[in-house]
Order: sequence, then C-alpha cells, then structure tokens
Amino acid sequence: MYQVYPRSFQDSNGDGIGDLAGIIQRLDYLKKLGISAIWLSPVYRSPNDDNGYDISDYEKIMAEFGTMDDMEQLIAEAAKREIKIIMDLVVNHTSDEHQWFIESRSAVDNPYRDFYVWRKGRNGSAPNDLESTFLGPAWQLDETTGEYYLHLFSKKQPDLNWENPKVRNTIYDMMNFWINKGIGGFRMDVIDLVGKIPDQKITGNGPKLHDYLKEMNAATFGGKDLLTVGETWGATPEIAKLYSNPNRNELSMVFQFEHVALDEIPGKSKWDLRPLQISELKKVFAKWQTELGDEGWNSLFWNNHDLPRIVSRWGNDGIHRIKSAKMLAILLHLQKGTPYIYQGEEIGMTNRTIENISEIEDIESINMYNDRIEKGYSEADIFTSLNAKSRDNARTPMQWNAEKNAGFTTGTPWLAVNENYHEINVDEALTDQNSIFYTYQKLIKLRKTNPLIIWGSFELLEDTAEEVFAYYRHYQGESWLIVCNFSDQVQNFSSEQIVNETIIANTEKNYHSLNNLALEPYEAFVVRLGGNKNA
Repeated sequence: MYQVYPRSFQDSNGDGIGDLAGIIQRLDYLKKLGISAIWLSPVYRSPNDDNGYDISDYEKIMAEFGTMDDMEQLIAEAAKREIKIIMDLVVNHTSDEHQWFIESRSAVDNPYRDFYVWRKGRNGSAPNDLESTFLGPAWQLDETTGEYYLHLFSKKQPDLNWENPKVRNTIYDMMNFWINKGIGGFRMDVIDLVGKIPDQKITGNGPKLHDYLKEMNAATFGGKDLLTVGETWGATPEIAKLYSNPNRNELSMVFQFEHVALDEIPGKSKWDLRPLQISELKKVFAKWQTELGDEGWNSLFWNNHDLPRIVSRWGNDGIHRIKSAKMLAILLHLQKGTPYIYQGEEIGMTNRTIENISEIEDIESINMYNDRIEKGYSEADIFTSLNAKSRDNARTPMQWNAEKNAGFTTGTPWLAVNENYHEINVDEALTDQNSIFYTYQKLIKLRKTNPLIIWGSFELLEDTAEEVFAYYRHYQGESWLIVCNFSDQVQNFSSEQIVNETIIANTEKNYHSLNNLALEPYEAFVVRLGGNKNA
C-alpha cells in the first residue's frame, strides 16, 4: 500500500495544490515501485477545516482536486497498471456544511435531526464534560434550537448518530456508490468511534461497534475482493482480532498505533519528547507479531500524513540518511502484516526545519504554539517539539526533481518545499541503483514472491545488544534471520547459525558467517539460514 496525500503529491495545473490529474501523471512511477494499491487521503467535497476530513458531500470531488471525471480516470488508469484505489472513508462525522447537518440544525422536528447527536443542556451548560480530541468541550450549543450537538473533533465536524438505522443505511448506499465505480476498498477514519454512547461518556470501542461493522460488511464490501482497514487507536491485539479475524466478517486489517507513542513522555502530549528506547520498540513489535497469530491482521507503517518523517524521527537524516532509511525499511517490511509506504518515504524525504510560526500551516501545530506561549514555554522548546512532530513535516510537497519547487508545481506551492530537494528527489533516486527507492522496490518484490514473509511465524532474538533489533521468520521448514543495527554506533552481533544465502542488505557484504560481526552504523541484512553449527 502507498499513501498519497493529494494536496502535496503532484500539481498538474500550476495552482500550487496537488490534484487527481497529477496523481495520474505519476502512476507509472508507482507501478515501477511495485505497489498494489494507493490509499488516497480524502478528495471529497470539503470546506477544508480539517484538510478534507470534514466532508460536505461524499459523492462529489473537491474542486481544487478536479472533477468526478478525473476520479473515474484515476481509477481506470490505476487499474491498467494493476493498482487499486483505496478511498479514505470518514463516517464518524461530517462537515457542518453538509446538507444533512444544515437540515438537522434547522429545527428539532426536521427529518434529518436524528442524523446527528443532539442533547439538551444541563443546568445551563453542556450535557456532560466530554472533551474534543482537538481540545475543549465536545459539545457545541447551537442557537437555532437551543440544543447542543456532539463533535469529538472540530466544532465544524459534527458527529453522526450511528444509532439511527437511516444514517447507517445512507452511509452504506454511499459506500456502494464508490464500490460501483471500481475502487479497491476503504481506509476507515477513526472507525472505532462510531459505536459511541455519549451519555455514558463512551467514545471508543462502544458495545455496538462490532454489530455495526458486521452490518456494514453485509451491506457493502462483504463477499467482494475489496480491502478494508480500520484506524483503531485504542486497539489491543485481542480487540484487533475482533476487527480482522476473517471468520467475523468485519474488516481486513487494522491500524494500531502503539509503537508511534514510544518517543513521548507517558501521560503527556505528543509534543513532550523523550528518546526512543529500542528495547521498548522490540517489545511492542514482537507483541503484535506474535499475539495476533492467524486470528487477525495488522498494518505495518512508520509514516503517514499525521506523523513526522521516520528517517528524521528515528533514523539519521544527516550522514547516515540513506543507510538508516534502508535499515528502517528492511526492519518493517520483513514482518508479518501489510506494509504502508507514505509518499516520499521511498526516497528518504526528511522533516523540514522551521524557525518561525509563520512557516506552519498545520492547525494542530499552530494551536500548540499559541497554547504553550501562553503557558510560558520558551520558543526554543516549542520549536524543538514542532520540528520533531509537526504534521507539516509529512505534508511538504513530493520531491520529484531538482527543478524549481522540486517539480511539484509551476506555481507557488501551498506549503513550502523542503530545501534539500536538490539532493533528495525521485530523479536522483531512479538514476542511482543503490538508492533507497530500489531497496523498497526489492522489498516489495520479496513480499510478493516469498510466502514466508506473509505467513511465517515471528521470533525475536532476545540476547542482543539494546541497539540490535534481530528476529527470525519461520515457515514450512525454512528460516530467515533479520538483523538491524538501530544506532549510529558500531554494535557487536554473533550467531552460530549457518547462512545459506544473503537475501537483501544495505551494505555490499555477503554474509557467509555470522560469527563476531561488527555491525556498522545502521547496518541491516536478511539471510536464509541452513542450520546450527552445534546441532
């Protein structure tokens, strides 16, 4: 899977904003990489209060991205290259500019009133103290009827009332509208919230959630060759099995996020940083690799549109950029699950350092800056956090070549291009056979041709240095060993295992023996094993 953030991928008309026609222009590049599907961040009609995750019409295309004809052409052109388009399904909430909500707020007896969650106030204030993910109360007083509506995100994103069967059936009709256009499935935004019971202050994993998903499956994608992935922030391996066990007829797989919080101070916000402990990362990955077993399916990812660039976050975006990016790719792609590549990850794009709040577009980052200035934080501390974690880091335009604006647009880009595009770009990557791109290409090919990577069991090597992340994959009598030096220092590694073949590495070495290896900074390799010398 390859995630495209349309606004930042490729602009075809010079207005500085990426669009559907631009994605079509780049399909041959994605075909060369070898991906099977594109997860397309929202392209529906939207006032863009939350970058398209506030939808005002599910069956129209946002004008700045193009037309429905463009969308249909993208689906068709991708299909010619054996690539499926996975739509971003946002059905926990809509925009307050959606016609359903305009009707709903107009009168308490309007037929659309119960499409949303409305409550009377209590003692002159909100129905309860539920909070929005975007800070502040989750209830907004609407003066037209004097009642409150629920918004777990922005007040311009009112929550749909999934307890109303008319809401669910209308959503299923919309999903079938897109299925009939030939899409390959759905990535389901915050789907774990649709079973909410706000009066009991239950938001995630409500008691009716899985009933709704089974109903959705039966009414839409069930029995069809379609992929579905749920964004499930609160999932444990046991909960993930409920979503993704094929016998339950819910979803194909889940996104869980346990690993992405490991460089945050527990109990604080994502802006409160601490160094990553490799031992904790090993523990989390090993848990998800082993506890799901064959009863569930996981997604594998380092990056997305909400997360900073992984090579800057946990790799080394200086002298070891190429090697550490390859190490991170090898470590992830040899695990069990479906890998997701975020645009630019495959060429090692980095975070963009900023020094002034005027350089930021991301509303979350701007809110954090203002909040922390008010609380007395120093600007230096704030910018340390912003440069590490701002969502803009992932959203800078795709770097295609060394020409003006990295070949993204002939106009003024909506967000500044990272200044390192002269050295880091697709053209440069494609001409260098040792580039990060070709490591990703080879990893994709390995996954498509080796059942061991898909179905094999996972075994973590416990007896290694903290900075050495090593694990086995076993399948039908075959074993592979994956060894990664997750640091910028030389690390020792030794094994008595006999090597049959080097599968892939980020060095020029051939690993005939694993005895007393001195691993270079960020060295990574995968070998097929032939047995134990002591056996």
